[in-house]
Amino acid sequence: MRNTIFDFRIAAFDKIMNTSYHEFNMKSKEIYISNLVNDINIFEKDFFINLLNVIFRGGIYFISLIIAMFIDWKLGLALFAISVMVFYLAKGFSKKTERLQKEVSAVNEKMTVNIANVFNGLEIIKLNNIEERFLLNSNRVVEDVEISKFNFRFFTAGQRNLTSLIGLATVLGLLLYLVIKIQNGMDYGIAMVLVMLTDNITLSLPDIFPRLNVIKSSNAIYKKITAAEKENTIIEKPNAFRFEKEIRVENLNFSLDEKPIFSNLSLSIQKGKKYLIKGPSGIGKSTLIKLLAMIYENYQGDIAVDGVDYRSINEKSFNNAIAFVYQDVFLFEDTIKNNIALYKDLSPADLNKAVDKAGLHMFIKDKENGIDTVITENGKNLSGGERQRISIARAIAKDAAIIFIDEGTSSLNEELGREIEKTFLSLAGTVINVSHRYYHGISENYDYVLEIKNGKINMYPGNVYFATEVNYV
Repeated sequence: MRNTIFDFRIAAFDKIMNTSYHEFNMKSKEIYISNLVNDINIFEKDFFINLLNVIFRGGIYFISLIIAMFIDWKLGLALFAISVMVFYLAKGFSKKTERLQKEVSAVNEKMTVNIANVFNGLEIIKLNNIEERFLLNSNRVVEDVEISKFNFRFFTAGQRNLTSLIGLATVLGLLLYLVIKIQNGMDYGIAMVLVMLTDNITLSLPDIFPRLNVIKSSNAIYKKITAAEKENTIIEKPNAFRFEKEIRVENLNFSLDEKPIFSNLSLSIQKGKKYLIKGPSGIGKSTLIKLLAMIYENYQGDIAVDGVDYRSINEKSFNNAIAFVYQDVFLFEDTIKNNIALYKDLSPADLNKAVDKAGLHMFIKDKENGIDTVITENGKNLSGGERQRISIARAIAKDAAIIFIDEGTSSLNEELGREIEKTFLSLAGTVINVSHRYYHGISENYDYVLEIKNGKINMYPGNVYFATEVNYV
């Protein structure tokens, strides 16, 4: 049991790790958590308990049936025929048992997502005294979970009760049969043995077949979590990512959740240039970055790097050549060094270069353990600027050809934001930055501003775009 659960968890993680980033993002992360916790607990509880009972009861059933056949083959055949009838009866309940088990899994996922959303927004909920509203919603979700569990248990118990009634009828029929046989001279001892054997068989039937249905439904949960799907597995593509001249987007059309985002979009990204993406909220700025970062593949049109189609580029080689800087930086509960190097074997010279260029030198110098200082859970012992600079140091240490930045300074104050923006512009690679912030005397230094309007992109030199106040307010 221990080894099976261990293998189950490993297989579940393995499936997630071998899922493309695009497919991974099609579901909420909380759903994966629910699968790894709730569904595995369901499997552990339902599968093993029922399997052990089936093995035990099945052994009793077969031994009792074989002995009954030797004593009275007619009675043995009758009991076997009844068993076949019960088997097909239980088989008719199999699909609904599986469906009810999947419903339990689905509402567990919904509850996990709901809890995560409440926890993420707890500060807003508390500040605005709307706890009651969210409590009522959470209560409804919990009620759905309990109702689903009840329906599954009730249906399973119903199968057991129905087969028990068949077993009871079988026992009554046996007693009538034995009365007749005793009148015809059957030994009382033999009759008692047959009663005991039939009792074993009829008690086993209600236990075996409903439990087989539960085992089958548990197996469906196992397959749901671990089975590799073709569309979810990273497909090895023939071309390595090489960026020497330009990334060209031509006649690109893209919709997200059936909402059109881009229509006949065309643009060119030159190597080493710095690009700032502007536009109102919800216009598609982050979506454009995800398209250029190979996160979305379901577009129409062409994206090519130095003439090589994006769809033919090996995902691992692409990921090795790019870096991301987000508004919310994820940090490991590990040393500053490992958070920058990402567990790769960097030379001291490369590591120091990343630290200096990211402006982390004084920060690390002030720490007792220097670069080996341990960061607490997701960097809770760091300021926003320190977290952001570690993220920038990662990109520098990686020597990324393209650095994608999504609102990298939006949560920082003006002074710190200006310093970070200067750092972005000093990076050696191609920089593609989504930002709603304007830093006078700095933002003008972007080579190009990509302004998104009505699914199209207008490209301006940075100093031209910010020449008038109306463009950046």
